[in-house]
Amino acid sequence: MNAEIEELISDFELLDDWEDRYRHLIELGRALPEMDIAFKTPATKVNGCASQVWIHSQVKDNGMDKKLSLQGDSDALIVKGLIAVVFKLFAPLNVTEIKNTDAAAVLARLGLRDHLTPQRSNGLASMVARIKADAAAA
Repeated sequence: MNAEIEELISDFELLDDWEDRYRHLIELGRALPEMDIAFKTPATKVNGCASQVWIHSQVKDNGMDKKLSLQGDSDALIVKGLIAVVFKLFAPLNVTEIKNTDAAAVLARLGLRDHLTPQRSNGLASMVARIKADAAAA
């Protein structure tokens, strides 16, 4: 597991209250770089999310391996935070590592499954599936 996601798990463990964890998610979302409006298209829209969610990935090939450069946005603050969490999980990895990562197990360590509405859980799974599909296509 990469250092960024380990740090996030550690941060979540320090926050006793789920209201504090939600606030932390919102802050993570606010810290995401602004997504270029040109990338907010039907092709980058993530289906299966109750909120508006866009994820744009671009393959970066440095000759040794391929990685995905990720941009994302949502009209919901908590969902934007979930995008940031997924990016922390996948952005440092190459496409093979992304395909082989058990995202559900990592996200379970954050306790998200037990504290998200079914719609948000489905949306989170759709974001993971989109990124894994983009990695497989690379």
